[in-house]
Amino acid sequence: MRWSDYAIWWQVYPLGFLGAERESEGAPPRHRLPQLADWLDHLLELGCNGLALGPVFASETHGYDTVDHFRVDPRLGSEDDLVTLVDKAAAKGVRVLLDGVFNHVARSFGRSDWFLREGAGVRTFEGHDRLVTLDHANPEVADYVTEVLGYWLERGVAGWRLDAAYAVPLPFWRTVTDRARAKHPEAWFVGEVIHGDYPSYVTEGGLDSVTQYELWKAIWSSLNDVNPHELAHALGRHNELLGAFAPLTFVGNHDVTRIASRLTDDRHLPHALAVLFTVGGIPSVYYGDERAWRGVKEEREGGDDAIRPAFSADLGDYGLDAQRLHQRLIGIRRRHPWLVGAATEIHTLDQNVLSYTLTGPDGAAVGVALNFGDTPARAELPGRDWRPEGGSPSADLPPYGWMVVTA
Repeated sequence: MRWSDYAIWWQVYPLGFLGAERESEGAPPRHRLPQLADWLDHLLELGCNGLALGPVFASETHGYDTVDHFRVDPRLGSEDDLVTLVDKAAAKGVRVLLDGVFNHVARSFGRSDWFLREGAGVRTFEGHDRLVTLDHANPEVADYVTEVLGYWLERGVAGWRLDAAYAVPLPFWRTVTDRARAKHPEAWFVGEVIHGDYPSYVTEGGLDSVTQYELWKAIWSSLNDVNPHELAHALGRHNELLGAFAPLTFVGNHDVTRIASRLTDDRHLPHALAVLFTVGGIPSVYYGDERAWRGVKEEREGGDDAIRPAFSADLGDYGLDAQRLHQRLIGIRRRHPWLVGAATEIHTLDQNVLSYTLTGPDGAAVGVALNFGDTPARAELPGRDWRPEGGSPSADLPPYGWMVVTA
């Protein structure tokens, strides 16, 4: 198994987390990144061992409009601040993932000759006038991206999240990842892919993983609609992907409404988390979700503000039950690292109930039973010497009941 097979990420959007995003352009540098080191123990206590950072490079506004990939955003600090954070994380056994935006850049990016021309102007990203698409057929662009990847890998980062990977030609990703791995064979690359042919980004694009948006959608949608069949179908699709790679799984990130707000009934939150931390893949927790923070993404300017807030220096008691549930389920994951590649086998599937098992080496197994509905239900699991790990004490599930067992 690679180191990435043991990874559980805590994802942070630094500009929001550190209260920097709304600072006016041209303000003096603020060394905020060192504050993130103070949260490494929180990450570890949660059970995670990876820090996945959102954009940290110089940008015009929100970080995804990059100006210079070699310069840390002055609102966050300096290169020394970032390297020190990476070193402090490494000292605690925590790997750091950077967010690379290489499909598009800000209009003020220094090499406008690299912009992809379209008619009399330039192509923009999904209608965002300030985000200009790069010309990925230009060899100089591939050289530049390769240099950026290597520069920060040399400084200790473990890998990269590749933003809008779905918009970039697969041969481009193959070129730059192959070059980066020539010097850094342990580097891990995960692409943001929302829909489409997920495996092609691994087999043809050279990435290690992609974001599992299909499973994300199925989790909250099936719970809200009380439709276990939707989740069962998604788990079947997920099994197929696991034959090729381990997807990055999540129930929240910087681009979507928080899971506590997305679910129409708070009693379904344990169901969503049980699926996240038992099914195959590489789990990620978005900061604040471990405390059941709420926030709704809106399609307007500033519509991401609610899901990218500053992280309080004192979290207080709000959401402690959710944090303890995260810790308990992540603990199961830690004791059964083989889950990263395990397929689900469904045993009960009806209008309210879904149960499944995952089997590992030497007879180890994890069983999950979920009651989506508001009436008692019975779930079937194969006869084993099951040990209760969370939720209901037996497969006779109360309304909205859930159970995780191990053998």
